[in-house]
Amino acid sequence: MCGRFFLKTPLQDISALFGLPLNGRLAPRYNIAPGQPILALRKNEREERELSVLQWGLVPAWRKEMPDRPMINARIETVLEKPSFRAAYRHRRCLIPASGFFEWRDGPSPKQPYLIRVKDAPVVAFAGLWECWSGPAGDNLLEGAAILTKPANPAITHIHHRMPVILTPDEFPLWMGDDLPDPEIVFHLPGYPDAAFESFTVSRHVSNARHDDPGCIEPADTAPVQQPPPRQPGLF
Repeated sequence: MCGRFFLKTPLQDISALFGLPLNGRLAPRYNIAPGQPILALRKNEREERELSVLQWGLVPAWRKEMPDRPMINARIETVLEKPSFRAAYRHRRCLIPASGFFEWRDGPSPKQPYLIRVKDAPVVAFAGLWECWSGPAGDNLLEGAAILTKPANPAITHIHHRMPVILTPDEFPLWMGDDLPDPEIVFHLPGYPDAAFESFTVSRHVSNARHDDPGCIEPADTAPVQQPPPRQPGLF
């Protein structure tokens, strides 16, 4: 599962990664959580690549009602089989820029968060799927995306058993092509080698989705953190 990531890269670096002219300024995001807006490179109705703002959480177009929790991840092992993702995988693939992602290592509660990223790469791209859901009455338009995940590589398994599918720039054209020459091609895309990844512990500050500041990505000691005394209940 990938449940948090961050993007603190200037827009110019994203422009260089995707080979797409982009102007403006992008505010850094240090703790992107499900349900929040994310950037995604996709194709528009004219088959032109464009950088769009989508919600992190996909709802299949055929659903009659909005679920309580839109799907934030699609498993690579079942993406071709599940009705929720099958059409999006074949026709609505996207690239989601990120500076890195977070995972929580199993252990004594509270779990220890780790920051994971590709060394020497200020920005990478997750393989993503997107869908447009409009509801039974044609209202409540939602364009949402899910991140494709796969079994973690050996560099990450000591932290978590799954990770996002992170594509190299050479793999972008194949993923973003009009039609996949082989529907199972995603199983064969190697991505970045194990040695390209680095990870380190960060403060449990990042565990609160309301926190979005540089403290979320700063290295932290792995020693247990003494918890503050419980707060007295209040009105707010």
